[in-house]
Amino acid sequence: MGCSLRKNSQQGAEVFRGGQSRRTVSTLIVCTLSVLLSIEVGSTQEHESHHHHGMQLDNAGMVMNENTDQLPRGCPRLSGEREITVRAGKEFAQPGTMFAYDQNEWNFAPCTKLTVTLINTDTVRHQWMLHGLPRYIYPMGMFTLEVAGKGQRTSTFILPPGDKTYLVHCDVSQHMEKGMKAQLKVGAGDGDLPSIPGITGPRLRDPHVRVWNGWTHGAVVLFGIAGALFAGRKLRLFA
Repeated sequence: MGCSLRKNSQQGAEVFRGGQSRRTVSTLIVCTLSVLLSIEVGSTQEHESHHHHGMQLDNAGMVMNENTDQLPRGCPRLSGEREITVRAGKEFAQPGTMFAYDQNEWNFAPCTKLTVTLINTDTVRHQWMLHGLPRYIYPMGMFTLEVAGKGQRTSTFILPPGDKTYLVHCDVSQHMEKGMKAQLKVGAGDGDLPSIPGITGPRLRDPHVRVWNGWTHGAVVLFGIAGALFAGRKLRLFA
């Protein structure tokens, strides 16, 4: 009888300890999930507290990667706020080009909050796209304004620290190749980019460039006269 009672007591204690262990494990799992969920929610709230938009797109144009308050790493604070107006269109093109901005270079202090207004004076799309920005803020390292036809668009972003020269161009097919290209220097910059209209020469030399001087002009005139005489005789214009 006594042995039977002890045996039942031991079994009851084991069952109790097993149930308690399962409850402890369940409690730990619930606590772990709660902590992970709170971290995720906090991270999401922190991300959403920044005024940052991936893309704003409508029939009139587009803004990509606007950023009004997230400082790039290395910027303890804003160094200032600047605003520029950029005009884009055929009317600003230099000889040998088709499209252009009304300015080909800008310079700002590092960590500047820059607001850009792009005014398109043409009926075709134009962009003001800047490359090389920090990807942890600006996906693909880009900030872009686009105006689809005559009109304007305004947006803001924050420049990184350091001295660097950034490429600005229109990414619409062939617009950069036809002249719509510029550079933006932060701080002292790190040199000029190639083939910026009005600032630097082309990336590749044109092998067909002709140097015009007195000799070349004279040769062209002589060949012209000789060609005219030959054609005249063939057509019996001359005796």
